[in-house]
Amino acid sequence: MKTFTLIGATALLLAACATAPQRNEQVDQARAEIDTLSQDPLAQQAAAHDLDAARASLQEAQGALQNRQPTPVVDHLAYLARRHAEAGEARVAEAHARQDVARSQDERSKILLANRERETQNAQAQAQNAQAEAESAKSQALAAQTQLASAQQQLADLQAKKTDRGLVVTLGDVLFDTGQATLKPGAGRALDRLAGYMKSNPQTRILIEGHTDSRGSDDYNQALSQRRAQAVATELESRGVAEDQYRIRGLGKSYPVASNDTAAGRQQNRRVEIVFSDASGRFAQGATDSVQR
Repeated sequence: MKTFTLIGATALLLAACATAPQRNEQVDQARAEIDTLSQDPLAQQAAAHDLDAARASLQEAQGALQNRQPTPVVDHLAYLARRHAEAGEARVAEAHARQDVARSQDERSKILLANRERETQNAQAQAQNAQAEAESAKSQALAAQTQLASAQQQLADLQAKKTDRGLVVTLGDVLFDTGQATLKPGAGRALDRLAGYMKSNPQTRILIEGHTDSRGSDDYNQALSQRRAQAVATELESRGVAEDQYRIRGLGKSYPVASNDTAAGRQQNRRVEIVFSDASGRFAQGATDSVQR
């Protein structure tokens, strides 16, 4: 009985071994590589043929292993499956590389496009700025022309004369009585026009020069001419002309414009002359700079 029991147990063990699943390292590796390849999103697109071939070789290797074919046969079929899987992996890697290149080119194109758009916007902004500057310059030029025309008209109203000392306006005839430095009422209109011009042209400077007729001593006429120049300056300042726009001096009886032998001539000599600078405040070479305040 013991002998029969031992024989039965041995038979059962052999039967179990015959039905137990066989394992092969090469087959396992091929299966793992095929699984990895099949999970890649680009596998079907880039390596479908290789994937199918790898699966077919793997199926043959598994069948050979199941049918207990010689190990070299199983290993060779598993090797073929791995080779197909590796070829598929290479194709998938190439596809990924092409995608990366395309993605890089797309990013580069976007960057270049963005740069061109910025350059275009900058060019448009520069063009708009240039146009605005041109319009501003045109407006400034027009304003300057208008101001110049106005200044010229004001000087014409003042009857300014061009001399080697620059433009000169003579305030005379009815300004002062003999021996007096008090302005007569008739001087107001001329002073209003002169003050208006000076306030419209704040860069302009003037020399206010007082004169007398020949009656009286030199010292007396020098002091009188100084007071007459000061009287005009005081009236201009009361009309809003800035102090730094004018200088005064008395020239006494040294520069008559008419004969002192007649009353009419002496009246013309009792005058104040206004010498104008240029628009930048500089006087002509013939004008004097040694003036008093």
